[in-house]
Amino acid sequence: MDNLTFRHSILLVEGLKVTHQSSYPVFIVLFLAYIFTIVSNITLIFMISTEKNLHDPMHFLFCNLPINDVIGTTVILPRLMQDILREASERYITYMECVIQAYFVHVFTAACHYVLMIGLTLRLSHCRSTIENPFCDNASLFKLSCENVAINNAFGVIYSVIVACLSAVSIFITYVNIAVLCIRSKNKALNSKAIKTCSTHLAVYLIMFISGAIFIFLHRFPEYSESRKLGSIMFHIIPPGLNPLVYGLQTKEIRHKIVKSAISTPFDTYDSLLEGMMEMWIT
Repeated sequence: MDNLTFRHSILLVEGLKVTHQSSYPVFIVLFLAYIFTIVSNITLIFMISTEKNLHDPMHFLFCNLPINDVIGTTVILPRLMQDILREASERYITYMECVIQAYFVHVFTAACHYVLMIGLTLRLSHCRSTIENPFCDNASLFKLSCENVAINNAFGVIYSVIVACLSAVSIFITYVNIAVLCIRSKNKALNSKAIKTCSTHLAVYLIMFISGAIFIFLHRFPEYSESRKLGSIMFHIIPPGLNPLVYGLQTKEIRHKIVKSAISTPFDTYDSLLEGMMEMWIT
C-alpha cells in the first residue's frame, strides 16, 4: 500500500487501559479536572482583559499562560474522555486528525521546533496503524513508520535535553538571586511572601518537568508504556489546573479583584431582587 493511502488511513488510538468498571470513575475525574481547568483559566483571562488596572506587561504574560493551558487541555481531554467510554477496538482517528492534534499538543510550548519535528515525521511512509499513546503526538506519529527514524529520535532527544537544561539553569539562577535578596533583606514579611510564592511556583515546575521528562524519554522504552501514558496525562492536566491558582491567586492585584467580585456579587444580586420586589409592591 502506498504512502498516500496511509496518509488518509484510519488509525487506532491505544488509549488508557482501564477496566469497564473503572471507566466511568476515570471519566468523571477527568471531566471534573477539565471543567476546573477551563473555568479557572477562562476566569483569569476574563479578569485580566476586562480590568484596566491589570493591563500591563506582567499581567499580559499571565494572560498568555492560561490561553496556552486552555489550548493544550482542550486538544487532549475531550478526545481522551470520549475514548475512555469506547471499546478499545473502536478508538479510531484519521491520520490528518492525528497530525493536527499532535501539532496543537506541542504548538503552545515551542511552535518552531515542532513545525520542524512534524515536518520530519510527515516525510516518512507508514506501515502501522496504531497510536501507542492516549493521544497523538509527534513521537507516536513517527512510530507508525517502518523506516529508520534515528534522525527524529536524535533531534527530539537533543532538543528536549537542551530545553530542559536551559530551563533548569534559568530557574536555578532566578531562585539563587531571590535567595540572595531575601538573605540581604531584613523584612520578614517580604521574605515570607517570597518563600511562599517561590515554593508554589517550584512545585508546579517540578510536576511539569518530571511528568514531561517521563513521557518524552519513555517513548523510547516500550516496556514502560503505562508509566509514559500516566506522565503524559499528568503533564496536560496538573500544571494547567494549578497555574491559575499559583499565578492568579498569588498575584495581589488579581487576588483582590477576585475577592472584590466574590463579595460584591451577592449584594448586587440581593439589591436587584429587592428593587424588583419594591416595584411589584408599588405597582
